[in-house]
Amino acid sequence: KQDWCFSVLLTLWTGYIRLWKLAQPSSVVFDEVHFGGFAAKYISQKFFMDVHPPLAKMMIAWAAKVAGFDGKFDFKGIGSDYLEPKVPYVQIRAFCALYGVFVVPIAYWTMRSCGFSIPTAVLTALLLCYENGLVTNNRLILLDSILLYFTAFTMLMWFNFRKHQRDAFSVWWWIWLTMTGVGLGATVSCKWVGLLTIATIGLAVVHELWNIWGNEKVSKRTIVKHFFARAICLIVIPLTIYIGLFKVHFDMLPLSGRGDAAMSSEFQTSLKGYKFPKSTQADVLYGSKITMNHLAYRGGYLHSHDHQYPGGSKQQQVTVYSHVDEQNDWIIEKVDATNFSTPEFVKNGDIVRLLHAKTHRRLHTHNVRPITNDKKYQYEVSAYGFKGFEGDNNDNWRVEIIHGGSDAAAGDRLRARRSQFRLISTTQHCALYSRKYKLPDWAFGQQEVTCMKDALYPRSTWRIETSQSHLLPQDTEMIEYETKSFLAKVWELNKVMWRVNAGLSASHKFASRPKDWPVLRRGISFWTKNHRKIYLLGNPVVFWGSTSCVVAYVALKCILWILEKRHMSTDVFGGQWPKYDAAAGLLFVSWAMHYFPFNLFGRQLFLHHYMPALYMAVLLMGVFFEMLTRKISIKVRWVLVVMVTVAVIYVYRIFIPITYGEPWSTSKCLEATWRPTWDMSC
Repeated sequence: KQDWCFSVLLTLWTGYIRLWKLAQPSSVVFDEVHFGGFAAKYISQKFFMDVHPPLAKMMIAWAAKVAGFDGKFDFKGIGSDYLEPKVPYVQIRAFCALYGVFVVPIAYWTMRSCGFSIPTAVLTALLLCYENGLVTNNRLILLDSILLYFTAFTMLMWFNFRKHQRDAFSVWWWIWLTMTGVGLGATVSCKWVGLLTIATIGLAVVHELWNIWGNEKVSKRTIVKHFFARAICLIVIPLTIYIGLFKVHFDMLPLSGRGDAAMSSEFQTSLKGYKFPKSTQADVLYGSKITMNHLAYRGGYLHSHDHQYPGGSKQQQVTVYSHVDEQNDWIIEKVDATNFSTPEFVKNGDIVRLLHAKTHRRLHTHNVRPITNDKKYQYEVSAYGFKGFEGDNNDNWRVEIIHGGSDAAAGDRLRARRSQFRLISTTQHCALYSRKYKLPDWAFGQQEVTCMKDALYPRSTWRIETSQSHLLPQDTEMIEYETKSFLAKVWELNKVMWRVNAGLSASHKFASRPKDWPVLRRGISFWTKNHRKIYLLGNPVVFWGSTSCVVAYVALKCILWILEKRHMSTDVFGGQWPKYDAAAGLLFVSWAMHYFPFNLFGRQLFLHHYMPALYMAVLLMGVFFEMLTRKISIKVRWVLVVMVTVAVIYVYRIFIPITYGEPWSTSKCLEATWRPTWDMSC
């Protein structure tokens, strides 16, 4: 009864802390631009591409729909007003905030599951309740509160499972193990950061199985049962949840939208309302009007427009463009003829020219370096010519078919949507090539096209998407893209997510690196308006205290290891060290797994990426409180809990203005800038 009483009280009080003045500010804040916008797209059912898995986004969209949001507001920029278009932003924020609220009682129950005292559990929960960074991050339309909830839930389920090791394969043993798998599936389905939670539990499983394997009293059959139980619950269940949620994701987004430009043409044909024709003429003839698709990276069409390169030859630009456009159309010509009266297939090895249908200039390369680099193995590609000009040898390209897939004929002659081919310049002996590089504004941010010697196949491989010729009879064979299976669509979308995520390397004014996070070197400006600001900054007492405990745990383990090697007594905790170390060890490993991998990421990173690791560090702080107060009476423990909580609340109140967007004077702001790197722009 005591536990449930404290749990309910902590939940209610945290709810007040998280929901206080939730309507403030009444405009878009930070990444509400993205995640509110995604909710709008779910409601409008238009496909979009995002770097995160769908669960948390779908949950937010569901909350928005229930709240009466019609999806018409597009969340187009930070500061966009919510009130005039009557967006139910308070209800949507409240939904996200509630998941942040539930993290606190979960922390309480996790401490209790470890066998620690009620004062320790209450203190740990209050540290999280008054952590300013969590307050700010959990009360907005963001994924982080949902991610943190499932991360905390998973850890609680695992700690509960560990309590039942002695009654393996009992009902509760299976329940907690299964729920751990459900938590893992939900966590990784919110953000790929959940993979770090999977890695944490994975290491714990390896440690457990190693101990079981080394126990001579356990039969081989039982060892196999332990292995398969964990494999089913911690691999099969999470994977099933992850893949299954993509089925829901696809079902919720049946319509074509701007996001499908990042996907392959085969993927796009599964969407209703896609812009290019469902079928096209199968055979490609001389004189056919075609569009060519690049097969690497995000794809896109070979494109030209009546704008010149600002340097190099200053001829007409040729690019790869992601969207359907009439300037993607080219006419395929023979070298010695421009009039075509009889059908003639374009075969492997043929020398062809490509005439841009809109501007009547031919695809051209020459001994001129691209404007973007001076590499000797790369040549500029342009569209060159004028009315009446018959072209020159630099317009000549040899067709080199790589393969035709399941269509045997597509390996011998060009067939739309089947033949994958390269175009090789007959003068420069280079391949038409594109790479993941966006040209500057003078090319409208479109993807660069060059001609490259010894080019890699994926980046120099093309396919004809549409082909039209008046020389073919009306009953000519038409061809469609081969239908992608559900799993193939999931695989493709995840590959695109990975590629785009890895490409988020642009600098940001408030980006930070992992080394900055444990010491709270800087925060993030979320919103500024009318002398008010929301600046994500953690509670220094909680941040620095938890980091100190992480360092202290490593130091303590080293000291105990040295004492053990010297055959000296290590019983410094009255025989309770194994109990403390079991909890602290897993929490430390979890902190490390949620922190150190970020050092390997080259993409943009922010302080909010540290929040799952911070949660683990705060729980480790609770373990240290339990260890240090183990011999103190319960009354004195409560006094210490009150003292620490008062200190945390005092600091929390100092930073209330930037946590909730309250008015703040310049003098108060300067007084609160404890570190020069806290760029709050007072």
